[in-house]
Amino acid sequence: MTKTFKPSTKQQIVLLGYSLLWLLIIPFAFCHFVYQLIKRKPGYTEARLSRYGFTSKQANHKNGPLIHCASVGEVVAIQNLVEQLLNNNPNQRITITTNTTTGADRVKQLFASRVEHAYLPYDFPLCIKLFLKIKQPTKVLINEMELWPNLCHQCWCSNIPILIINGRMSEKSTKTYQKYPSLFQPMFEKITAICAQDQRDYQNYMTLGVNPDKLTLTNNIKFDLTISAQDIALSHTIKTKFVLEQRLLIVAGSTHEPEEQILLDAYLALVIHYPALLLIIVPRHPHRFGKVHQLLQTQNIETVLMSEEKPCQTNSQVLLCDQMGMLRSIYALADISFVGGSLADRGGHNALEPAALGVPILMGESTYNNPAICQALAYSGALLTVTDAQQIESACKKWLDNPQQRKFAGDAGKQALTDNSGAIQKTLDVLTVYQSY
Repeated sequence: MTKTFKPSTKQQIVLLGYSLLWLLIIPFAFCHFVYQLIKRKPGYTEARLSRYGFTSKQANHKNGPLIHCASVGEVVAIQNLVEQLLNNNPNQRITITTNTTTGADRVKQLFASRVEHAYLPYDFPLCIKLFLKIKQPTKVLINEMELWPNLCHQCWCSNIPILIINGRMSEKSTKTYQKYPSLFQPMFEKITAICAQDQRDYQNYMTLGVNPDKLTLTNNIKFDLTISAQDIALSHTIKTKFVLEQRLLIVAGSTHEPEEQILLDAYLALVIHYPALLLIIVPRHPHRFGKVHQLLQTQNIETVLMSEEKPCQTNSQVLLCDQMGMLRSIYALADISFVGGSLADRGGHNALEPAALGVPILMGESTYNNPAICQALAYSGALLTVTDAQQIESACKKWLDNPQQRKFAGDAGKQALTDNSGAIQKTLDVLTVYQSY
């Protein structure tokens, strides 16, 4: 990898100023870490020292790809890509970094000891440099769009290829990067290659001045989703444990406030006509489990918590999933699904999981995280857009009253995945150019 780009003096000064801001933040972050460590707050262990550049098991998992995923969603998205990398070379040492504890837990759940997890260091030069020196990655892969100027700079200085895979670049992010060209334009120059999710992302990278030679339109690797035997086995276990065999199920996955209340309003209107109907709510973030439970209790909703492992009764109205890593298996049980983050203006979460399981999908209008996915599913007839409780009620009635239409929508989702698959192989083709794996 040759360093043909040479940053200007102004760009170097701006990067220095950015780094000095981190110098002010790091001491406070470290004090907070020590405080939480002393209090033994869940998720705060010595493993978080990698945020300052130090990582345990320093002799292991060196000289291999380092893949960064911000949190749970990104980890799940790259599962099949990582599996393919391991199949191609079982002896390679892959490290996956995340920012969150939930992301770390999902890495361990999906890959166990086959990969190593570490928390990505704060974007301060010394932290990044120390971490890269210890891990000695052959290449750094950033999944989707979490970009850090010093990470890119240190990789560039060390001749480590840094690639964006399944690259996403919304109009909002494009405008943000354009506001600070002296900081971000050099960052894009230092990136080795970008695999764009769809035409929108490809064009937005072009708008930011990325050299077309660095860009490849691979499409979204989420379309290459497969459902594992373990997911299906867990689904059967859930159905039996909570006595769901005779229930009609609406599964609301990855929900945010105020989506739970909107769905509950729709459910209460529907259950009058469909007494066997049960609403399963899976909040996006664990810290909201208690808050959602409280919301249900204040309205005297007959609620069963999954963590308590008690069967649903005939009068049970809501099954609240207060555990991580179960959503895909729960979607497999659904008659109708709602994908969260779409009424709450969070850009919408992964609608391909219910689609892969043949479940019709409802979403709000906020789908900027995955516009091509939602467009493909809507065009096929697998996804309907709703804006409030009344529209959710109407759409659910349509599918509950017409099982054939419901099956058609579910089958259309499966077909959409098949028609748009192939992104993983295109991504692997790009990776082969930058060091063998």
